[in-house]
Amino acid sequence: MHRTHTCGELRLEHAGTSVTLSGWVQRTRDLGGMTFVDLRDRYGLTQLAFNMDTNEGLCLQARKLGREFVVKVTGTIRERESKNMNMPTGEIEVDVTSIELLNASKTPPFTIEDNTDGGDDLRMQYRYLDLRRKPVQNNLMLRHRISIETRKYLDSVAFVEVETPYLIKSTPEGARDFVVPSRMNPGQFYALPQSPQTFKQLLMVSGFDRYYQIVKCFRDEDLRADRQPEFTQIDCEMAFVEQEDILNTFEGLVRHLFQVVLGVEVPAFPRMTFDEAMRRYGSDKPDVRFGMEFVDMAPVGQNQGFGVFDSAEAVLGIVAPGCANYTRKQLDALTDWVKRPQIGAKGLVYCKVNEDGTFKSSVDKFFNAEAQAAWAAHAGAKPGDLILMLSGDLDKTRKQLNELRLHMGSALGLRDPKVFRPLWVIDFPLLEWDEDSERYHAMHHPFTSPKPDHMAIIDTDPAAVRANAYDMVINGVEIGGGSIRIHDKAIQSRMFDLLGFSPEEAEAQFGFLMNAFQYGAPPHGGLALGFDRLCSLFGGSDSIRDFIAFPKNNAGRDVMIDAPSPIDAAQYDELHLASTVEKED
Repeated sequence: MHRTHTCGELRLEHAGTSVTLSGWVQRTRDLGGMTFVDLRDRYGLTQLAFNMDTNEGLCLQARKLGREFVVKVTGTIRERESKNMNMPTGEIEVDVTSIELLNASKTPPFTIEDNTDGGDDLRMQYRYLDLRRKPVQNNLMLRHRISIETRKYLDSVAFVEVETPYLIKSTPEGARDFVVPSRMNPGQFYALPQSPQTFKQLLMVSGFDRYYQIVKCFRDEDLRADRQPEFTQIDCEMAFVEQEDILNTFEGLVRHLFQVVLGVEVPAFPRMTFDEAMRRYGSDKPDVRFGMEFVDMAPVGQNQGFGVFDSAEAVLGIVAPGCANYTRKQLDALTDWVKRPQIGAKGLVYCKVNEDGTFKSSVDKFFNAEAQAAWAAHAGAKPGDLILMLSGDLDKTRKQLNELRLHMGSALGLRDPKVFRPLWVIDFPLLEWDEDSERYHAMHHPFTSPKPDHMAIIDTDPAAVRANAYDMVINGVEIGGGSIRIHDKAIQSRMFDLLGFSPEEAEAQFGFLMNAFQYGAPPHGGLALGFDRLCSLFGGSDSIRDFIAFPKNNAGRDVMIDAPSPIDAAQYDELHLASTVEKED
């Protein structure tokens, strides 16, 4: 063994103990007669002491150590004269008697410190160095803990972990597939799974009534900070259950994780329908840590000669508490913010409810004080509050006002990352209309079951059909979602019809699942939780990349290993492929 102890475990009670430590040199300090070296491993930091008076050669050797050199030292633990109570090992040091250089290091391109001087791109290029930093290691240790506790909990309630294939069949629904050519089957391709959806349904048909998997999924889609081309799900399915059984089971899992990982007691999750969430917050993943709920301002804003409101399908507002003191400059900045292409509003109407009982609005010439008083009464605005209003198409206005609401919530300090407000959003629409393709798409996926009492209108009013579908939302982030599945072949066939599949296409894509339904498929349902998102939520970060060992950048590239990359001509020939990309000179 190259060590008897780690660099994080030694304390004052170990004084007088002979120890051997190995690790990386964090820093050296030459104080003339003494030289101190901080030695680091993933467990912590220990100070090494070298004295010119007692061993000049050893001290000179220590002074030659550079940052990130790998060394092995032997010595005796002693009490430090100058203690550092901010570090766990700060009461002791090692009086070194021998030192062995295990490996030298080039000067790293950035400092291996909690607060590094390396930018994102540089740290991703040298991710193996970035992973030496304590905050990054803590993130991965948090991920490890959540995965262990997830497995323990699901095992305790009779779930079985089953691995499903990574090389599967390409399907047309959802995001774009990553495809893999088959050398043994020329011109044919596997796809990497966007989720194990069909396989977990087949496991239910097989009699594995409680399945889970912490599994990699792949989607070839445009990326953002909270997306990766490969990501991890806690994928689960249950048979002989109804929606409430699934909600209770996985609410139990997440409450357990909050308790054992963070020490946070989370109350029972409230339920909110999709329609209610859209009406109150303009989002199917509302952040309910703060109020500022939507108010329909049309009854007090329309039919009063203001064309912007009168011609709009919707006039919606929020009340920003205590913001009547906003300056004209601040209000202009808010207006510019909602006009950004990312938001897309044409303008912003505001009304200050002043402390002295007066009103000041951006549309004073259209609405007198009496009309503005009616606004305040209708919206529940108090003296000192600010009413912010947007108008236009209902769906677009809801989306825009939701963004403004979140922006104001952040500005007012109402979105504390240490406060957690989970909920279930239920009763999603079964279908959503796509203007480009002029056909319906499944809101969740094609296997989601309509509510039984909505089957009567599925032919006459498909848009009104609600599904037994649900999302888990925490602090305005969709952590996961699922549904009760269709287990009847006739209903599944009807669903494929609604989605524009011909019988031949449905058979070609999903014939194996339809056939399985003929052999005694039980009622079943499940959900998948975004494991990376859950980790980032627990860790207080907006980016899932901080909790993935080797993430891709926003272009889907691994800049460390330079992937994706071209393949050579022999591989093209072997796979019976040809590229249409022109070679660079």
